[in-house]
Amino acid sequence: FDLLIGHANHQLSRLSDRYLLVHDPDAPLELAVIDNDQAGDIRSTKNLSGGESFLVSLSLALGLSRMSSRKVRVDSLFLDEGFGTLDEDALQQVMSALASLHQSSKLIGVISHVEALKESLPVRISVLPTGGGRSVLDGPGVSMTAQRELD
Repeated sequence: FDLLIGHANHQLSRLSDRYLLVHDPDAPLELAVIDNDQAGDIRSTKNLSGGESFLVSLSLALGLSRMSSRKVRVDSLFLDEGFGTLDEDALQQVMSALASLHQSSKLIGVISHVEALKESLPVRISVLPTGGGRSVLDGPGVSMTAQRELD
């Protein structure tokens, strides 16, 4: 658990200098967050906002992937994190975090219906409903074979 927290904090520091993960003082197998913008206050992960939770979850996922990287290399990450629940500021923070991950040679796949997020992504594959419970894929690299597989 300590090793995971260390790896997650390394990733979190690349995304934001505001937070640091620690053991929850009241429950040693749970996490808490030191919030540097709140004078180092220790906060429960249960009262983080959507954007804060996203950054912590992403850091934990990246830390876990780093732990497994001794045997398995993880170069891609797919996120379906409920972006629609984020306010505008949190969405901007998340988009910045994703951009920094992309710059570190990670392939980031995002599943979202949030227009601002979709428009900020340079490459998109869209699922377009055609009626009758069917859909087609549209985007770079999509072939007719892939479209037929959706039927």
